[in-house]
Amino acid sequence: MRKQIVAGNWKMNKDYFSSEIFVSKLINLYKKTDTEVIIAPPFTSLRLSLNMLKGSSIDVAAQNMHFLESGPFTGEISASMLKSIGVDTVILGHSERRTYFNETDSLLAKKVDTALAQGIRIIFCFGEELIDRKSGNQNLVVKNQLKNALFHLPKIAWDKIILAYEPVWAIGTGETATPEQAQEMHAHVREILSNNYSSDLADRVSVLYGGSVKSDNAKEIFSKPDVDGGLIGGAALDAEHFISIINAI
Repeated sequence: MRKQIVAGNWKMNKDYFSSEIFVSKLINLYKKTDTEVIIAPPFTSLRLSLNMLKGSSIDVAAQNMHFLESGPFTGEISASMLKSIGVDTVILGHSERRTYFNETDSLLAKKVDTALAQGIRIIFCFGEELIDRKSGNQNLVVKNQLKNALFHLPKIAWDKIILAYEPVWAIGTGETATPEQAQEMHAHVREILSNNYSSDLADRVSVLYGGSVKSDNAKEIFSKPDVDGGLIGGAALDAEHFISIINAI
């Protein structure tokens, strides 16, 4: 049975002190369910979050990592650095990394390989831009993103991969794919996995939806049969809103 997951991506928000306040509030509000909960603070708050959530069922993920283990790469963080402080999940391929930092499918394939070699679980993001959706090419774009970055992997590697479909036109814009559009793409993703691997793999990989999910639309989106939860952006910055989204599953 697929795992239901709600992950909160803080992006470049919350300093050390506001992170402490948020996590403390989250601990007080959270009531454990079968849904896996993940938060992805900035690098400066990873260790703090891990320490505060020790013994909790809430996991902590990093927002990015480099594909090399060391070297002259000012400002970068390696997989082994993340592992050394206890981080075992990382977000890769977010549309903002693709857009603002020119991360390509081939670069992401290297990051994927490095993360898996270190035993780090991956939340892999993918999704089309507005021009792709308007031209009707969204299915091909998504297929190529998955194929180019992930389909070199053996079947067993997928035990460490969570997929997150994020239509770029619905991220931080206030626009949201309809529940029907989300379901349609998630079903397409499972078909791609089934055709390239197997139907049992397609059935067991969790596929999250990311794109302006809020407390007032989460329940309807999460009710779709192929939507296994969400990768939440802005709404994950408020503990009460984040909890209400978790409860929507």
